[in-house]
Amino acid sequence: MNVRAQELDETLSTMQQQEAETKATISDLEKQTKETKDAITQLQGQQQQTQQNVSALQNQSSSLQSTINGYTSKLTTLDQEITEAETAMAQVSSEIVQLEKELQAAQTQEKDRYNLLKKRLQSTYENGGSKGLLQILLVSGTLEEFLTKFEYLDAIIRYDKRKIAEYQALQDTISAKKAAVEEKESELDKYQAQLDEKHDELATLTDNVKSQLSSTNSNLNSERNKLANFDQQLKDLDAKMKSLESQTAAAQAKLAQQIAERLALTREDTSGSYDASDEELVWLATTIQAEAGGESYTGKLAVGSVIMNRVKSSAFPNTIVAVITQNLQFASYRSGKVDLIMSNGPNSTCVNAAREVLAGARVGDYLFFMTKYWADYYCISEYTMIGNHAFFYRWVTTPKPEPAPVSEEAPADQSTEEATSPEETPQPAEPATPEPQPTTPDETPAPEPTPAPEETPQDEQTTPEENPQPEEPDPTPEDNPQP
Repeated sequence: MNVRAQELDETLSTMQQQEAETKATISDLEKQTKETKDAITQLQGQQQQTQQNVSALQNQSSSLQSTINGYTSKLTTLDQEITEAETAMAQVSSEIVQLEKELQAAQTQEKDRYNLLKKRLQSTYENGGSKGLLQILLVSGTLEEFLTKFEYLDAIIRYDKRKIAEYQALQDTISAKKAAVEEKESELDKYQAQLDEKHDELATLTDNVKSQLSSTNSNLNSERNKLANFDQQLKDLDAKMKSLESQTAAAQAKLAQQIAERLALTREDTSGSYDASDEELVWLATTIQAEAGGESYTGKLAVGSVIMNRVKSSAFPNTIVAVITQNLQFASYRSGKVDLIMSNGPNSTCVNAAREVLAGARVGDYLFFMTKYWADYYCISEYTMIGNHAFFYRWVTTPKPEPAPVSEEAPADQSTEEATSPEETPQPAEPATPEPQPTTPDETPAPEPTPAPEETPQDEQTTPEENPQPEEPDPTPEDNPQP
């Protein structure tokens, strides 16, 4: 007998060591999962910041391009004005040259006329000979002839003087025109200088803005490349996350099998009281209300018993809060219902039930509970119904029976209730289901589920996406109590 006990102890010790190793693996996987989630969150933050940078740089690039377009338009206008000014300047310069030629011609004509007049005067008044005035008088036969010749000479002299005056006036006119044109030329020269200065300034500004645009576009391309890299990194991290989830699920399934095998060899004593703090009392009462608020008082005690049995069991954490908040366990905690009830405080009935369970009251040594629908769905072979929940100690299953073949004589309008078994047809009013085995949204439960470990306790709050039956609703017992 002692040999058998010793062998059992050694076997249990080996099993517990294997469980500890699997738990360590799960812990490491969960750590990697958290680190990956943090990396994804950080990367998503960087991606969002980079996207904001891209948007800002795009706006900046657009603004700079608009500025360049504006400068280019102004430069085009200035080029046209400069061309027009140059054309006007060329015309004015041509006018000045022409006026200068006309002035020189008038001065030459005046000088020639003056020299001609001078010669006539000298010939008439100063020189003797046949052309002198005295000679004219002497050769004149009569006074009338003399006067006629004298008047002729005088007329020629007056004509010369008049022409000289006209040429002088013409010179004055040409000089005035030339002065006006030269003033206009000076103004055009200043205007052209101003246009050239504006053109140079705008050209410099355009070059500067083009340089800024080039730098902005370079930064924009760099940020866009970062976004592309972020997308790839996020895809890689997402793939890593799915791999870690798959590995974790496999490790949890392995642990479930190990615990199931150990529990099959012995039954732990989970009875006895528990010295709880005020905070733990609130946690226990709140979870009882979240899970069994619509159940009978016995049903509330039963849910509290499961929690305390887990605290006492070696397969689960050894504190109330750790059991309730354990990963992938009570959906009422994950959904936030526990926090909501705790913020208002649990009701007195659930507090009394919690106190009784802490004092040692137990409704069985059950470690799991779920609705009858899910107990039948997973083919749990041994469970006890208390209210709307199926309670059991070990996850022992029987093969699901093959569906009976449909008789050819069956009427075509046979109802769903007549054609399918309860296990195959979810009931709309059935409370939410537990999580007998950790699964990812894409996984389905194994045909023969194993007893659940500490990572896989059952509660009626499991959400549809964490169960293989997506059509099953997720109300709490108190929301949809069974009649």
